[in-house]
Amino acid sequence: MTQPHIERLPAVLSRLGVSRSSLYKLIQQGQFKAPLKLGPRSVGWLSTDTDDFIASRAQAARMRSAA
Repeated sequence: MTQPHIERLPAVLSRLGVSRSSLYKLIQQGQFKAPLKLGPRSVGWLSTDTDDFIASRAQAARMRSAA
């Protein structure tokens, strides 16, 4: 397992395969964690939050396909 690290927006979008507006919609709906404020004009997400989101989506998809 890798060490948790901060991911910036382009990395999160790439890993999730969603657009910027879709990511912020997921945050607004409470489905994805809000970013951490890194400075006056920068934010980032913990890599573990992204990992957890991907794992939960994969598990939900597998459960739907098994039903």
